[in-house]
Amino acid sequence: MTYKLKLFLVHLRLYFYNSFVARIPFNGIRMFFVRRYMLVGENSFVSMNVKLLNIKPKKSQVQIGKNSIINPGVLLDGREGKVIIGNNVDIARDTYIFTAQHDQHSDYHEIKSGNVIIEDYAWITARCTILPGVTIARGTVVATGSVVTKNTEEMSIVGGIPAKKIGVRRSKLLYTIDYHPYFYN
Repeated sequence: MTYKLKLFLVHLRLYFYNSFVARIPFNGIRMFFVRRYMLVGENSFVSMNVKLLNIKPKKSQVQIGKNSIINPGVLLDGREGKVIIGNNVDIARDTYIFTAQHDQHSDYHEIKSGNVIIEDYAWITARCTILPGVTIARGTVVATGSVVTKNTEEMSIVGGIPAKKIGVRRSKLLYTIDYHPYFYN
């Protein structure tokens, strides 16, 4: 198989996911197909309209732990690095998680990349952006609209552009996320 044909098929597979699989309104049916594109732990929920960027046809590029929820409009970028999401993680609507970006200092518009790791019990609120190479530590809360450019501290609350520590989370993290609606948009 030629390189161009192989690349075409990989892009076609990704197009099929983003245009059809991500729009299936029935959770059980959608999750059946989602598990063909990424590793998803037991009792986790990937909503409709979650976009996937992954030109490497390996499911391991995007990994979601147990009891986690990925809400609509989230973008999971597994193009260069991996997105690794822990257990009991809540990622709210319209969050973008990038593993690759252009180097603004490069004379040749080169790519720089890195894995994004979101540890257990993290809560990423709506419309956040997480940049390549960042680790969101256990129990961290990322405030709405934040841009996370650096690793966070465990149990911290971060916010702003760029995100900085603005508080400390005092939860004992005793919960288990269990959310499975029949329909979700």
